[in-house]
Amino acid sequence: MRTGIAVLLATGALVTSQAIGAESAENPYERGPDPTTSSIEASRGHYAVSQSSVSRISVSGFGGGTIYYPTSTADGTFGAIAISPGFTATQSTIAWLGPRLASQGFVVFTIDTNTTSDQPASRGRQLLSALDYLTQRSTVRSRIDSSRLGVMGHSMGGGGSLEAAKSRTNLQAAIPLTGWNTDKSWPEIKTPTLIVGADGDSIAPVSSHSEPFYTSLSSSLDRAYLELNNASHFTPNSSNTTIAKYSISWLKRFIDNDTRYEQFLCPLPQRSTTIEEYRGNCPHEG
Repeated sequence: MRTGIAVLLATGALVTSQAIGAESAENPYERGPDPTTSSIEASRGHYAVSQSSVSRISVSGFGGGTIYYPTSTADGTFGAIAISPGFTATQSTIAWLGPRLASQGFVVFTIDTNTTSDQPASRGRQLLSALDYLTQRSTVRSRIDSSRLGVMGHSMGGGGSLEAAKSRTNLQAAIPLTGWNTDKSWPEIKTPTLIVGADGDSIAPVSSHSEPFYTSLSSSLDRAYLELNNASHFTPNSSNTTIAKYSISWLKRFIDNDTRYEQFLCPLPQRSTTIEEYRGNCPHEG
């Protein structure tokens, strides 16, 4: 009898082990514990974070910046995101996103641009140059999976993230934050894109920027439009739980192909004290 029980227990352990192994094999890019609303709204995630400064004189194509990355290498490689500031701004205006996203399991590069007056097309090229530096020359390149990359940006940097996604179609995610661009139509984009606008934005009003950006994206693309409630053009320049929550979910879902985060994106989030409107396609295909 005891022998039979021992065999059953051993068999059960083997099946469990095989199931876990099969799950890991199905998506080898999952990083961190199962997410909860609390974990994605927290100011810091599962990973301890280190950072490294990159001087503008040591790079070409962009203005240097700061790399934030998970300190431990125990979980293997991570996806990476480059983030551009807006017109007249420096990386300090988007610095809060560095440790917040990195602690969830990404390598994050907040960059300075060549000049603070660079336009969106230039900022798009600089985001791509920053990703190339990250994956090819940086001191953390061995921590990065170069097939899992994304871009973000604020204002003209947000417009730049659209430019980068249009230019490099194999990017896994793009998130313009109160983006500004004279080009309103982006049907060429193949990258899953989350457009974040603000209801009180007087510099890049949603009616002439974020909304047409979103509606111009192909209806077959994984896309979403999040309009922040009681927010301004500069809301993305300081720590914001709603921006972080949906950015983390979008980046996890599409850079890491981590369907554990689908629950925060589908069904579509409803209007609330922080969300004026949310549109998108569900379920996601990517």
